[in-house]
Amino acid sequence: MKARYAVGRSTAGRSGTGRSGTGRWSVLVGALLVALVSAFLPASAAAGTDDGRTPVDHWGVITRNTVGSPVAALRNGPYGSFGVAGTSARPPYGRGSLGIEVADNSTTLSPPSEKVDFGNEVDFYGKSLLGLRRVGFHVFQTGENVTYGGPTNMPNIRLEIDPNVNSADDYSTLVWVPAASPVTNAWSPFIDATTTGYWYLTGATGTTTGCTQAARCTFAALKAAFTTRNARPTVLTVAVGKGRDFMWIGAVDGLRLNDYVYDFEPDGVKTLHKR
Repeated sequence: MKARYAVGRSTAGRSGTGRSGTGRWSVLVGALLVALVSAFLPASAAAGTDDGRTPVDHWGVITRNTVGSPVAALRNGPYGSFGVAGTSARPPYGRGSLGIEVADNSTTLSPPSEKVDFGNEVDFYGKSLLGLRRVGFHVFQTGENVTYGGPTNMPNIRLEIDPNVNSADDYSTLVWVPAASPVTNAWSPFIDATTTGYWYLTGATGTTTGCTQAARCTFAALKAAFTTRNARPTVLTVAVGKGRDFMWIGAVDGLRLNDYVYDFEPDGVKTLHKR
């Protein structure tokens, strides 16, 4: 939507700017700042509330992307493990986190493993994927999870997108697979998805861009795969998830998207503005 500004003649005593053009410059600078901040800004942060009083929280289990009977629930802690002290012994933000539990062999489907996405289908809809420049999270990884599936048995960040690569391709899931957590049985430091792990796209978009689960992409290569094709992908949903592969029981906190951190707490998801 194009913003319209009524800029008339400036006279001393009416606007306080005389004929210097200061008022016009302020309007232009303000419009530029709004445009920069709104790139990948969640709609709830822009709108503030649903009814002017109640904070918006559109986060929860994405039911259509859930297989089996996994758990993705806001919880206290985890604190520890036992004997662990300092900042790694507690959630990085607040007192809670998103607890995730998936099984590897509990369904009659093929594969028999479970899958869950805990995310937001409202606030990021229509945002530019190419506007995403910071992304990642903190994870509570256990030694048992490593035993179940190896050191890279980790939860993912998933973004359902409209790739806009061509007229026939209007859906794909963009998946970040983290590298191994630097610690186990404790909270990790921030794991930066722009510099570690790998990304891939599902379906025809993966084949078209060359970013598939078999042909992994860095974050920079992923974005270049769209820009070189003059594609303008938009976001449909954002989620943290796990499956379908190995059993995993752990937690995630501090999901970062650009200048916002999503703090998973027992009473809801809090949006923190960070630089």
